Amino acid sequence: MEDLLKPIQEFLGCETPKEWIEEATKTENLPTVLLDHLVCELKAGQQAMYLIRKYAVDKESGDALLKWLEPFERLIYKKEGDWRELADKNKLSKSVLPKSDSPYGQELIDKMVLLIKEELHHFYQVLEIMDEYDIEYRSITPARYAKGLIRNVKTYEPDILIDKLIIGAYIEARSCERFAALAPHVDKRLSDFYISLLRSEARHYQDYITLAKQIAGDANEEKVEERIKFFGEIEAKLINSPDSDFKFHSGRPAS
Repeated sequence: MEDLLKPIQEFLGCETPKEWIEEATKTENLPTVLLDHLVCELKAGQQAMYLIRKYAVDKESGDALLKWLEPFERLIYKKEGDWRELADKNKLSKSVLPKSDSPYGQELIDKMVLLIKEELHHFYQVLEIMDEYDIEYRSITPARYAKGLIRNVKTYEPDILIDKLIIGAYIEARSCERFAALAPHVDKRLSDFYISLLRSEARHYQDYITLAKQIAGDANEEKVEERIKFFGEIEAKLINSPDSDFKFHSGRPAS
């Protein structure tokens, strides 16, 4: 696990504050941790889906992708459907054709399809754990974290795409770091689950960075590194600064 986490820790600008770990491992906060984790898994899949639809496939393929995601979204946003049936709905193929004028279409599709399938598998696993712990689903407000990163995205292409890929990398890397930080402080069921997520979360962060650099091209490698550093400083500030709204990606507890 040390070898797996080392590049993550080097990528991130700071460690999760001990105060957050203490707050996250309180019994009364377990429902919030799991509920927010659940929603984060869906949002990660939605963001990857958005990237495929906007940058890599035609409208027909994009519409098919939206239909595939519908049951998961209905459960969260409309509280419709039986979560147990979702295990059979996580079927998505890389055979979706990229746009003919998209130079990075298939590469984007390959990485994002795998990411979506894994995120929705994790989504289902969190639902299973919530059922085991008798935690009912309820709506929760989003944390400041993702918005705090996204508001700094540039307004022109391909920089918009590159910035969003870098943000995706930070979200995945921070998730990986936090799962590892929580694992020693929770019961065996949760600890085993969090440890099982580390490898895929680490690969997701690497895939996002790889795509950002490929799309930018060798001539712009220095600019990408500058943007990675730029968002790293913002991310570290969000993690270290006081935050009154406790969530999975929240900052240092204000209290």
